Amino acid sequence: MTTQGATAVGIANISMDGTILDTWYPEPELIDGTGLVPGTERLGARDLPASMLKLVLLDEDRMVEQVAVRTTIADLQASPIDAHDVYLRLHLLSHRLVRPLELNMDGSLRRLSTVVWTNKGPCTPDNFEFVRTALRSRGLIHVYGIEKLPRMVDYVVPSGVNIAEAERVRLGAYLAPGTRVLREGYVSFNSGSLGAARIEGRLSSSTVIGEDTDVGLSSAIMSRRRSDGLRDPMTVGMNCRFGVSSGVLGLSIGDNCSIGANIVLEIDSQIWDADVGHHIPAASLNGQSNWSVRREVGHSEPVLRRTWQSPGFGDPRSRG
Repeated sequence: MTTQGATAVGIANISMDGTILDTWYPEPELIDGTGLVPGTERLGARDLPASMLKLVLLDEDRMVEQVAVRTTIADLQASPIDAHDVYLRLHLLSHRLVRPLELNMDGSLRRLSTVVWTNKGPCTPDNFEFVRTALRSRGLIHVYGIEKLPRMVDYVVPSGVNIAEAERVRLGAYLAPGTRVLREGYVSFNSGSLGAARIEGRLSSSTVIGEDTDVGLSSAIMSRRRSDGLRDPMTVGMNCRFGVSSGVLGLSIGDNCSIGANIVLEIDSQIWDADVGHHIPAASLNGQSNWSVRREVGHSEPVLRRTWQSPGFGDPRSRG
């Protein structure tokens, strides 16, 4: 049976206690994984191009060793086996080699360590104040965050996209050409846009939106977290619009859908179906296309109206 795998040569930052802080893979590629042994090996000088050879060094100020590695994934449908494996999958997503939800990311965060992300490179949190003192000789230290996932743009800059605030797009986000992530937008790993879209709200991991979809200010598209900590896959179709502070939680929707301002739909949310004249659970909309939900005078619950054509929101690339 044929399996799809991946491989790449990269530079890993490894702390003195052996913790993998990150791995950068500039040119990942998909391969036939049949018969391959998954894992990561360190590379010698003869295995590296000159441009990468100079990156292999010991950074005494950060107390980190930069080493060259080759990582192989035999089957992208199998769970990640270590931090190198996770980072290669994140790069595949942000390089747009695979789409969100098309590879196994189960347990990814458990494989990663919490890292202090700085303009001098990743550092370990436990000794950071000591490291900061050493690094000051190299100029002012900027700390971007203390978490497991870094900013995407420090590793991958996809073509044809606009990102107003680098901090708000994680490595592992998939942004189709023409996508705009505005200053208040946020895109997590294993999530993103499959076509040109406008994102001013939040996309949690394991969520994707279609072409011409507009995610409005402070809105949220969030997949449901299971008891094991993993998230269920969730999709939003093409040409959908989310008003200010609206959202869907754990509910996939089809094409040409609209949710008005300040309306958040969950599986058990009650809405008024204007076509049939009674209440229905929002779960009945799962995967359905061509509808809008709005607040209307005379109804305490949001009102559902089916639209048998595109709501005509226009191209999100034309809106500010």
